Amino acid sequence: MSTDSATTPALFLSHGAPPLVDSELWVSQLQRWAADLPRPTAILVVSAHWESAPLTIGSTTPGTPLVYDFGGFPRRFYEVTYTSPGAPDLARQVAALMPDDEPVVQQPNRGLDHGAYVPLTVMYPDADIPVLQISLPTLDPGRLLHLGARLRPLREQGVLIIGSGFTTHGLPFLRDPRPEAAAPGWSSEFDHWTAEQLARGDVDALLDFRNRAPGMPYAHPTVEHFAPLFVTLGASETPDRGIDQVVDGFWMGLAKRSFQVV
Repeated sequence: MSTDSATTPALFLSHGAPPLVDSELWVSQLQRWAADLPRPTAILVVSAHWESAPLTIGSTTPGTPLVYDFGGFPRRFYEVTYTSPGAPDLARQVAALMPDDEPVVQQPNRGLDHGAYVPLTVMYPDADIPVLQISLPTLDPGRLLHLGARLRPLREQGVLIIGSGFTTHGLPFLRDPRPEAAAPGWSSEFDHWTAEQLARGDVDALLDFRNRAPGMPYAHPTVEHFAPLFVTLGASETPDRGIDQVVDGFWMGLAKRSFQVV
């Protein structure tokens, strides 16, 4: 899985709820993945948990605050810290890459939500790499693909672009809450279809997932957890050549499929 690419890969992560950090398998998978990547100069995250239009840039100050945007978990999950350096230079670069006729908004008090910081606590636990989170300005796959393409030059500077969501996210339709629960048919069918399209690099099929993918709408009754995938694909130079799928399997019946693009 190690890469010889001249530019830093872009990732799509199925980030999971905070308790995923209790999964030894998931933790080991992310740790190995991070070890195989070139060390980023900075990290840019687009998470399913922040929708805001127009494009909004979060906190750029050192010790970026965390957003504990979940409920019902043990207290220890609300005591996690991740005091990464600020990323003001990256914020300026992101803004400069956007079209002149599309405004960019600053929200300096907006911290990292769990779609950003949970996987980073595993992959880069020292919190010594600047991290910036930007919003999902739309859920339209085509527009998100173009956003990823706008961000692509950052990879040449060593910036790790991460789209953070979940390959299936049909929470209302889960019947077994155990982490080891078998995947429902809609989850396994959608995951298998997604894996096939990624292996072929069939971006057109993925863009039309609402109509083509089996398991819909159960796999994504709302689509914000699949949307970050398109930012990652847009940041790819050659998505049509197939995509390196790094993590697969299920947690609570939801597909953890995650991948990187060059």
